[in-house]
Amino acid sequence: MTYHKTMKYYKKEESKDKIICLLCRHSCKLKEGQVGICGVNKNVEGELKTLVYGHPIAINVDPVEKKPLYHMLPGSKVLSFGTVGCNFKCSFCQNWDISQESKVNEEIKVSPEQMVELALEQGAESIAYTYNEPTIFYPYAKDIGVIAKEKGLKNIFVSNGYESPEIIEDMVSWVDAANIDLKSWDDAYYKKSLKGGLEEVKDTLRRMVAAGIWVEVTTLLIEGENDSNKDLTDMAEFIANDLGKHVPWHLSAFSPNYKMLDHDATGVETLNRAREIGRKAGLEYIYLGNVLVNVDTHCPECDELLVDRTGYRATVNNLKEGHCPKCDKAIEGVW
Repeated sequence: MTYHKTMKYYKKEESKDKIICLLCRHSCKLKEGQVGICGVNKNVEGELKTLVYGHPIAINVDPVEKKPLYHMLPGSKVLSFGTVGCNFKCSFCQNWDISQESKVNEEIKVSPEQMVELALEQGAESIAYTYNEPTIFYPYAKDIGVIAKEKGLKNIFVSNGYESPEIIEDMVSWVDAANIDLKSWDDAYYKKSLKGGLEEVKDTLRRMVAAGIWVEVTTLLIEGENDSNKDLTDMAEFIANDLGKHVPWHLSAFSPNYKMLDHDATGVETLNRAREIGRKAGLEYIYLGNVLVNVDTHCPECDELLVDRTGYRATVNNLKEGHCPKCDKAIEGVW
């Protein structure tokens, strides 16, 4: 089947035999046969070919809370999938075995139609593009997402926020929600350790919120790396002032992984300290992740319990058509 794409995912470089990939902000300039930083987008005869198209490496059915998205269809199931490859090089990646891999298993074939069919069969209400960076398989994701939308499913991007402005503009037509990592408040750390950039991620967050995509932000707290009071205050104030006090902030505990095996796991007291900083900045919804603590949603006006969660399960949902049942405040999210 051929798909009618509304955008071209690359452009020709003037007066040269290279193409410029438009999927992410690395804007890789690729000669014939060359592959981008992500390892999976290639210049093939002057056109951009996404090598992982139709070749997912991991597919699971999860609760939507695991993405983590707490203000979107609480308690619903989501079909989650990812491919190999990534445009970042995080030393603490929990899915490094697929994200830092570029060898594609072409024996696994799942067409966009089959992926949507699978989601419907599993009783999922949405599809999440996750596990590795979905921006790098955007042509595949979009073809799935457009069909999913026609069938009444929602689409979720779980991303490091390095999408190009062109892609963000294109996402508006089919992506409903995104969880974006804000990994640090130090641009040098982003560039050196992650091979990304802080300003670009901030720009993505602003653009997505302005475009009407429902956004939740996740910060994986690594003690001694990104948890200084100043950095946390700046992050919290950025979310509150640039994105909105209603934007949920997920503070997740780091556990040793990949190349960071010698680093201590994050203590609950660090998460609590960050939560207090977030509250001082005026954030209305702050959730702790990867630890056994209460992650319920309360009304910011009257403190009424709205959604009760046990682990990654929403066990009680008291929302009345997206409003608090007690004071009738409209609660932001996708309900």
